[in-house]
Amino acid sequence: MTQVAAQQIESTAGVRGGKPRISGTRITVADIVTWTEQGHSPDVIVADYPQLTLVGVHAALSHYYANQSEIDEETRESLQFAEELSTQLCGRIP
Repeated sequence: MTQVAAQQIESTAGVRGGKPRISGTRITVADIVTWTEQGHSPDVIVADYPQLTLVGVHAALSHYYANQSEIDEETRESLQFAEELSTQLCGRIP
């Protein structure tokens, strides 16, 4: 990943669970990946989220491809946690 792209991605404890995100936003690399998997182009993502830039979106995708297995595992763990929590909460509703 180039230095410019690397400067676009940050991780901060306490912000979005410390997951890598586009600098200055709460939008994670995983969010960008999900949207592109849903068929949204980087241009559409920037149009929908004007606080983003094309450089940031492409940096997020570059970061994802450089760290794909780790990010995919974090995503799986988050989805599993959400499913378990939902199951627990639904079991408590009278």
